[in-house]
Amino acid sequence: MGGVAQAADINVAKNAGFEAGLANWSCSGGSGAVVGAPVRSGAGALKGTPAGQDNARCSQSVAVQPNSTYTLSAWVQGGYAYLGASGTGTTDVSTWTPGESGWKQLTTTFRTGASTRAVTVYTHGWYGQSAYLVDDVSVFGPDGGGGGDPDPQAPGTPAGLGVGAVTSSSVALSWNAVGGATGYNIYRDGTKVQTATGTSATVTGLAAATSYQFQVSATNAVGESAKSAAVSGRTSPGGGDPGGPAVPRHALTGYWQNFNNGATVQKLRDVQAQYDIIAVAFADSTATPGQIVFNLSSALGYSGVAEFKSDIAAKKAAGKSVIISVGGELGNVTINSDASATAFANSAYALMQEYGFNGIDIDLEHGINSTYMTKALRQLSAKAGSGMVLTMAPQTIDMQNTGTEYFKTALAVKDILTVVNMQHYNSGSMLGCDGQVYSQGSVDFLTALACIQLEGGLDPSQVGIGVPASTRGAGSGYVSPTIVNNALSCLTRGTNCGNFKPSKTYPSLRGAMTWSTNWDATAGNAWSNAVGPHVHALP
Repeated sequence: MGGVAQAADINVAKNAGFEAGLANWSCSGGSGAVVGAPVRSGAGALKGTPAGQDNARCSQSVAVQPNSTYTLSAWVQGGYAYLGASGTGTTDVSTWTPGESGWKQLTTTFRTGASTRAVTVYTHGWYGQSAYLVDDVSVFGPDGGGGGDPDPQAPGTPAGLGVGAVTSSSVALSWNAVGGATGYNIYRDGTKVQTATGTSATVTGLAAATSYQFQVSATNAVGESAKSAAVSGRTSPGGGDPGGPAVPRHALTGYWQNFNNGATVQKLRDVQAQYDIIAVAFADSTATPGQIVFNLSSALGYSGVAEFKSDIAAKKAAGKSVIISVGGELGNVTINSDASATAFANSAYALMQEYGFNGIDIDLEHGINSTYMTKALRQLSAKAGSGMVLTMAPQTIDMQNTGTEYFKTALAVKDILTVVNMQHYNSGSMLGCDGQVYSQGSVDFLTALACIQLEGGLDPSQVGIGVPASTRGAGSGYVSPTIVNNALSCLTRGTNCGNFKPSKTYPSLRGAMTWSTNWDATAGNAWSNAVGPHVHALP
């Protein structure tokens, strides 16, 4: 054959473009992963990351014919990259490049021995060097009996389409990723209205208080899939608005202390810019059941209420939401009747009007009545309008199943709920969504407990992870920012998980929360400096 390709020659490598993840490939020490960017073609490429004595070697065995010549090639980018073949039965070969800023093709040839039926092809990086990328591997020669990759096909139909946050003019959508897809088309009432490269989109320009049918399809270079099953989304009514920016897709929430307990004393203007939602802790109860008021602490150095209001306005102008929190460890507001529900809604709305708060946070740790709390929140929403931010911070025991009063409340107000940031701290061991028991202080505790909410009826955009900002911020349950970020990556991307790995990913997960911005500042803002950028870079 003399190295010249014959009509029957094919690419005998399987999953040569990594469109099926790491199928058919084996990488040393978990050093390989498939990434969506950068890619040379298709939707995936291999990323190998050397570490210590591991050079990130990824390989597969390919079926070959004896006494035959094969051309081995691959496109590489990044750090040092090697491409080779071993077990040829003749002379094993390899080639390499010291690093490329763009895609470069490596090519070599080998000849099989008289009895060789399988050859190992491999790629790897080099010790102490940066990660490398590989795409479009080819082992071109006679079919050894294993065949090659099938011809490219249009992607499958997306599943899991769901409605997230809605406003009077927009509906947020998210869906599950489809293998081999390079993009998605979004349809409203049967008409294509926009495209997306990821697994979420927000359809805008809608009429208030109107229902729409949405579908999504997957696309690649070959074609378009069938449309998904339709879901219905209804925009919220128009009306009053507390006058604030929209909460970003992925948000960092921090509680600001209206008291001095040994943490750094802050004025609101001092709160680190990474925080998207600032919960002012706390409102105070009165002798009237359900009624709340706010008393600015004299320990904070404010000249008066006017200066505090000015700080709220400045934070809102900077794109932040400032809300009033109700409850806390020592606070208690009782809402257990129609009268107390109305008193709560009226007094909360009065505080929003007086101070400029964007909304309210429910952090009642002494029990709630879901029937009357729901009535109170709906009355408040009707007054404040669709722009009201509504958050909750239940304890772990409050969200173990959908039958608890907190969980029932969250589900009952799902259409106006922004996010539930459960407190993954000051807790004993708890059940995860898989029925296993997990102890606080680990990635598994964060992910397996969040999974209960994610699978219990809340939209992923309504779920956040709550943790202390430092070891002094809670009695127990502090975890490092690295563990928090690993948990966020596990839930949104399926990476950096512990022993528990969710059955699917939740790319629209809202983000994370901490107690408190003051304890964060005491520790040099180490928590927000690490977790904030990670939250904002989630898919």
